[in-house]
Amino acid sequence: MKMILKKRAPFLLDMSINMYYGLKDFSDMLLQRRDPLIPSTRLMFDGPRSIQDFKKNGADFLEYFINLCNLKPDGKVLDVGCGIGRKTLPLTQYLDSNGEYEGFDIIDLGINWCNKNITSKYPNFHFQKADVLNKYYNPNGKYKASEYKFPFEENYFDLVFLGSVFTHMLPNDLENYLSEVFRVLKSDGRCLISYFLINKNSLASIQSNISSINFQYDLEDYRTTDIDIPEDAVSYKESYIRNLYQKHYLEILEPINFGSWSGRDDYLDYQDLIIAKKP
Repeated sequence: MKMILKKRAPFLLDMSINMYYGLKDFSDMLLQRRDPLIPSTRLMFDGPRSIQDFKKNGADFLEYFINLCNLKPDGKVLDVGCGIGRKTLPLTQYLDSNGEYEGFDIIDLGINWCNKNITSKYPNFHFQKADVLNKYYNPNGKYKASEYKFPFEENYFDLVFLGSVFTHMLPNDLENYLSEVFRVLKSDGRCLISYFLINKNSLASIQSNISSINFQYDLEDYRTTDIDIPEDAVSYKESYIRNLYQKHYLEILEPINFGSWSGRDDYLDYQDLIIAKKP
């Protein structure tokens, strides 16, 4: 009996989780707590499964886009790793008919949901699948991230942002994506990218078990939580990232906005945010 229960434990856990979120979605629907442009909580694979957190994340980033990245209503925006539209909803109310939003992701679920529910109502919002290999999220991907070219022309976007993307990518892949960010940005365009950055303060927090994530494996320029699947969660040395930005002609707009993940009392968001511009 114990052996049977042990074998069935993962199945029972998944069933319990699905049942919980199914009931939560049903109650949200009955109480009209969910905007039609917000996915059900059981579909929220790209962050906390909460309507409140989903809305707050989008609202927070819209503020960053406007106040820190100078995004205008007629701007052209690229969302790399758009997930299921967590940062998209507020932009539907900010970008005007001359503005444009492009999002791509490696997970079909988010792209299909966004095309059905967002593009159908806002034709200047577009989503597409990028079949890029990732051992954790897309193990059968067709293209290597280190060789992938963004499917857009150069000097096109006013803003490119990547939320929780480089936190799941290894150095060669990250550097290629950063070069692509530079290529598709307009002159004086901005990019906003989130990281887990390793510096003197964050390393001390990790070693003291103060940080919310234990990046215990040190692999020279980066650290990870899982030596077998390092893409599970990746942190980079701040000095390494600064050198990459300089190499690819992206000017960091100081100061870097460090996040709360490392146990800091003074922070802007959960992850560290770097805002840079193309000369």
